[in-house]
Amino acid sequence: MISNIWNIVLYQPLLNALAFLVSIIPGGDVGLAVIILTILVKIILFPLSQKSIESQAEMNILTPELNKIKAGGASKEEQAKLTFDLYKKHKVNPFSGCLLVLLQIPVIFALYYVFSKGIKFDGGFLYSFIHIPEHVNMMFLGILDVGGKSLILAILAGISQYLQAHFTPKPATSPVSSGSTSSFSDSFTKSMSMQMKYIFPFIVAFIAYSVSGAVALYWITSNLFMVVQQVYVKKEKTFKTVIK
Repeated sequence: MISNIWNIVLYQPLLNALAFLVSIIPGGDVGLAVIILTILVKIILFPLSQKSIESQAEMNILTPELNKIKAGGASKEEQAKLTFDLYKKHKVNPFSGCLLVLLQIPVIFALYYVFSKGIKFDGGFLYSFIHIPEHVNMMFLGILDVGGKSLILAILAGISQYLQAHFTPKPATSPVSSGSTSSFSDSFTKSMSMQMKYIFPFIVAFIAYSVSGAVALYWITSNLFMVVQQVYVKKEKTFKTVIK
């Protein structure tokens, strides 16, 4: 039942979109089709991802005021009330970012699944109005094979993941005063941030090389799209803060 819903709602539409793109792209370049499909999906998810990035950026902007509340000596209940009032004043929902990311995960996994299974248009999942492409060229731009393993694309996928983590708004943490130690929450947040930036890119590169060049190309395109989006949000928020 779940697999049928997965196929009908996510996998099939994405596979058909890929088949259509391959059929209309000159030479049937699958690499170009992967890039275009990834960008189209990112554009569709843009409002969700944009809200998530903006939410994190807004939280970071409020960090100094949040730290003042923590350092004010008020009780936990009073701190919670002041924090809630601060969020309400600036119209910030601290949980919206997590919720929006969770909503994107099924679509992202489905897109990854389309590429990881191998580009096979056998007609079993194609709609009646979508024809199997006559020409399926797995050589991206006539240079890199996206059907098999590609070390070059895998390395680029890892680099793009590092850039994506580098430009991601950093989670807000409390300042550590002299003679005190950071809280478990702040230490955990910092540790996760460091791992996402310096360890996860190697994991992405390894997975991308293990699966196929198409998956690597998907990761590269997706990460670079996110980098541009994150830089845009950061500049926009900085500009609005200066205006205020």
